[in-house]
Amino acid sequence: MESRGKAFIISGPSGSGKSTVLREVFKTYKNYYFSVSATTRAPRPGETDGVEYWFITGEKFDEMVENDEFLEHARFAKCSYGTPRGPVEEKLSNGVDVFLDIEVQGAAQVKAKMPEAVSVFIKPPSFEELERRLRGRSTESEEKIALRLETAKKELLEAEHYDYVVINDNYVDAARRLLDIINTEKGKN
Repeated sequence: MESRGKAFIISGPSGSGKSTVLREVFKTYKNYYFSVSATTRAPRPGETDGVEYWFITGEKFDEMVENDEFLEHARFAKCSYGTPRGPVEEKLSNGVDVFLDIEVQGAAQVKAKMPEAVSVFIKPPSFEELERRLRGRSTESEEKIALRLETAKKELLEAEHYDYVVINDNYVDAARRLLDIINTEKGKN
């Protein structure tokens, strides 16, 4: 019988570079499923439904919560996000590692339900760098950036509750550190 896959929870404040680090990891790490979250926020330019997120209505989101179809769900920056339970459980039981790129609130929910999941907090080298990255996106209003920065201050305090912390000073180096963590954890099976 195939061994069960391992779940990796990747969190950090918006602008910490989680997606960039994961893209670099996935260039070499192949036996994985990247969990696509559902969200009620509007797509950013270049985002595709079912790739970066499943973009759904608030009504559909509430229906999925009511039917216990999320492994976790949270409200963040006035939008709802959730990880559909079915695909994650299916992949893990088939021996495929699952990566969940989720916010701090959701990470705590997953860790409570799946204590065996490995949690990794991606941290910017400084708060000033985080702000520079968020402003550099040029995709959000000043009000939304301010809200994300305020939320980031609280999220950074949660790093100590994670199994690992990776400082993303350079995404290639951060990806290498994350791969080392993955290999260490996979070696524990």
